[in-house]
Amino acid sequence: MSNSADSPGTGSSPARGRRFRPVRVLTAAVFALAGLIFFTSFDTAKGTNIRTDASLLKLSDLIHERSRENGELEESNASLREEIDALAERDNGSTKAEADELTALEKKAGTHELKGESISVTLDDAPPDATAKLPGYPEPEPDYLVIHQQDLQAVVNALWQGGAEGIKVMDQRLISTSAVRCVGNTLILQGRVYSPPYKIQAVGDPERLKKALAASPAIQNYMVYVNVYGLGWKVEDEGRVTLPGYSGTADLHYAQPVD
Repeated sequence: MSNSADSPGTGSSPARGRRFRPVRVLTAAVFALAGLIFFTSFDTAKGTNIRTDASLLKLSDLIHERSRENGELEESNASLREEIDALAERDNGSTKAEADELTALEKKAGTHELKGESISVTLDDAPPDATAKLPGYPEPEPDYLVIHQQDLQAVVNALWQGGAEGIKVMDQRLISTSAVRCVGNTLILQGRVYSPPYKIQAVGDPERLKKALAASPAIQNYMVYVNVYGLGWKVEDEGRVTLPGYSGTADLHYAQPVD
């Protein structure tokens, strides 16, 4: 039998004897892709565990850290302000009438301590497992069980209307530019962050302040949720107290058009 090129077992060239195998090409591609993934993972991790976010700073942690820093800056600012006031009082060349007028303005601005009879109002979230206490009311949604910005604003506004000479929310004195804002169930006040319960203290005529609270339509609506779902509400006579002076910056912040 003659040697034929297409006969099996003949000494034909290797190029003609091997067939093209797609599986081998696919295997090589898979290994190449795996290598690329491993390299990308290593470059991204930079030695850290990328399967967990334990090494990442959470937003809540960042907010509380900024709140702590703002508190320290306020204390430092208050100390510097006292030094400036002391230096200014040594010999400012003003008359007694001018000095009295300045003192009155500082009192209205809330930058000095304020002493007087006071009451406090404490608001708190309802228990997470709260149910409707009175018939005819639906079972609570999560939104019904937390303190909202408008609740705090209603108390502050009512106290001002009741003739409050000064108001403190948590540990900060309010001034004319203070804004009570809530994000979620946390209060952000003048760069500081607070969680419930929220305590508001006001210096003024206690009976007049209490009447203003009771007459507020917004607070009357809040009291429905107090009675039905258990939101926290407590009004107390505090006797004679001393409210701290406002120690933060008095600079105004406002929007500007984009160039």
